[in-house]
Amino acid sequence: MSRSSHADLDPEAFTTAIHDFNRFYIRIPTLERLPFTTLSVLDSLVAAGRALRLSELTTTEQISQPGLTQLVTRMERDGLVERRPDPVDRRASLIHITEAGRAVSSSRHADRTGHLAPLLERLTPAERGALATALPVLARLAELGREPA
Repeated sequence: MSRSSHADLDPEAFTTAIHDFNRFYIRIPTLERLPFTTLSVLDSLVAAGRALRLSELTTTEQISQPGLTQLVTRMERDGLVERRPDPVDRRASLIHITEAGRAVSSSRHADRTGHLAPLLERLTPAERGALATALPVLARLAELGREPA
């Protein structure tokens, strides 16, 4: 799609705004002092709403299979996830988030909400309205990004 076909949205400006917001957002202090990759795996499991194979997590987390295997082993030791045999393919494992893992993810979400709420209050009513209007579009864009290529 050429730039002229969506003149109302500059892809470069959009990318820059998302990048700047993401850099800020992922660094919001949280009570859970866990490595980013651990938190990312938990977020992926919560977002998926189901157990995932290591190969699926390797794709979403963009780390090597050996690195992910070591990470999941540590997370399992810490009680954040469980490995269970895949009922369809017994050679494979499914990674399930535990209640402790859900609690970490929920706490992180609450921390971020608490940090963002006062910032949202500093926006003008028009700015808050623009964000509210954009939320479904951003959710759809994320959905499209998760679809296989």
